[in-house]
Amino acid sequence: MSSDIQNPLVDSFGRAHTSLRVSVTDRCNIRCFYCMPLENIRFKARAELLTFEEIARVVRVAALHGVRKLRLTGGEPLVRSNLPELIRLLREIGGIEEVALTTNGILLAEQAEALKQAGLSRVNISLDSLNEEIFQQITRRAGVERVLAGIAAAQKVGFAEIRLNTVAIRHLTEGEIVPLANFARENDLHLRFIEFMPLDADKAWHTDQVLSGRQLREIISRDVAPLVEIDRLDKSQPATDYAYADGKQRVGFINSVTEPFCGSCNRLRMTAEGQLRNCLFGTTEWDARQILRSGGSDHELAKLLSDCVRAKKASHGMDSPEFVPPERAMYQIGG
Repeated sequence: MSSDIQNPLVDSFGRAHTSLRVSVTDRCNIRCFYCMPLENIRFKARAELLTFEEIARVVRVAALHGVRKLRLTGGEPLVRSNLPELIRLLREIGGIEEVALTTNGILLAEQAEALKQAGLSRVNISLDSLNEEIFQQITRRAGVERVLAGIAAAQKVGFAEIRLNTVAIRHLTEGEIVPLANFARENDLHLRFIEFMPLDADKAWHTDQVLSGRQLREIISRDVAPLVEIDRLDKSQPATDYAYADGKQRVGFINSVTEPFCGSCNRLRMTAEGQLRNCLFGTTEWDARQILRSGGSDHELAKLLSDCVRAKKASHGMDSPEFVPPERAMYQIGG
């Protein structure tokens, strides 16, 4: 293998890419309006999705270029059969230091033990409300109690530093901020608020719906406990973390809309059908599946990864009047 394949994945702005988010399915068992349409969804046929072996091959090549952290996403990754088998394959790849998972938690209670045994490093659980009525307004399905059971199961089997991801939406979830913050503090969970982004399938997003990180901090500092900003040890992490002044847990804010963090982005994405993307809001994809299924070499995969990274723009451009949201919704891209 030629030496240039060992080169790190550095874009034209000097950002080294060490994190790969891998969607394992576009299917989901809920229908959050900020991610999926309610009906008339055309999911990819099973044959179009990458096999576990194909995913592992792409990761193996990416690891040679310096990718160290993986996050499995969807859709809902836990609806993909035999997911622990993929986790075991990925943990065996040299250079991979962490395999994490983002899930809605609906199926987590039944699968937590198997995921832990397979070597899953960390788990992020999406939970936008503790109120079943609000939960259903967002997800268009029932399920708060199942998510809470999943959180408890993840703690029981030994997952440390479980993160709760909460999308903040003006005129809908303001009343959920304080209950979620208190719940996270009481249960030793790291809560992170995510600003509502224009990735909804219905193309109904509007800036008026964005509840900013600054506004969220003010509410929590006033109604829960004062917050103190923590130094960001990993400059590439998307969240700005704050500790509660009383020392009881912390809370993070992912301010993708109002305070973009593109300058330190180290992430690549691969869709469930094997399309590489260099930005969540990108409009171009690089086809890894075609290489995998046409007898292509690892060198070709390496070049595809490099081309994808080199084409990355300085920022997602959401703050520009020329910004155009991607045609694909979040469930089709991978969270």
